[in-house]
Amino acid sequence: MGDALFAVRNNFYLGAYQTAISEASQLTGLSEAEKIERDVFVYRSYIELGSHELVMSEITPASPAALQAVRALALYAKQQRAAALEQASAWLADPACASNPTVLLVAGLLYALDGDYVEALRACHTGGSLEMMALCVQVYLKMDRLDQAERQAKAMAAVDDDATLSQLAQAWVGLHQGGAKVQEAFYIFQELGDKFTWTVRLHNGLAACQMRMGRWEDAESELLQAFEKNPKDPDTLANLVTVSLHLGKAATRYQSQLKLVAPEHAIVRRTEEGEAAFDRAASAVTA
Repeated sequence: MGDALFAVRNNFYLGAYQTAISEASQLTGLSEAEKIERDVFVYRSYIELGSHELVMSEITPASPAALQAVRALALYAKQQRAAALEQASAWLADPACASNPTVLLVAGLLYALDGDYVEALRACHTGGSLEMMALCVQVYLKMDRLDQAERQAKAMAAVDDDATLSQLAQAWVGLHQGGAKVQEAFYIFQELGDKFTWTVRLHNGLAACQMRMGRWEDAESELLQAFEKNPKDPDTLANLVTVSLHLGKAATRYQSQLKLVAPEHAIVRRTEEGEAAFDRAASAVTA
């Protein structure tokens, strides 16, 4: 029997959220467990598209545990971080919740978003699913533990080498390894885009490879395609700032847009810290 949810899941992993929602709406004859998994991906897609209120209004206290977990993701996205993290902590202490793979994954996602990488790994280290393993790869890379990320990506390949998540994990690790591995990562992003659909996420992945290889004009061209698809995507805007500076072009507009859509972004914070330091130095001189 085929995997009824393959297209929904795969589109979500690639960042084709609207397509994932459309695919899900056409599914029929699902088991109860499949219906819950379908709804998990539909609501997560809505969160990625910024429809947090819809998710919070449709998931009720009577909804299954997996959907309650997704509601906490919407809470976090709405800047209610403390409440979302409190829920994650409570789930991990509850044996019934801690055995639910979606609950564990969401707890890991929440901790990772909050920069608490140790807790994120604690939630997902059992690697009950490829997505949990992929989250561990991302967390290890954030922690500059390339050795552990490589090990985890190899473990994913051993489970299913052809799976989109295994391919993406291999590309993320290749980008960090540098050298010839960057070219391999480039081919992975290219192949996924050509095989399935070109999304903002894949354009950014390809652009990151091009930046690592010093192909700044190519990277800019790739990012402008991503920008056309979604002018509010923080990764695209941050990468456009970087590319513009390397090409000697004005980056002010992209910086302003990034500040509006992601005020907590590292580039925004660094710019503000730099400006504050400059102002302090300037006022000291004038004084």
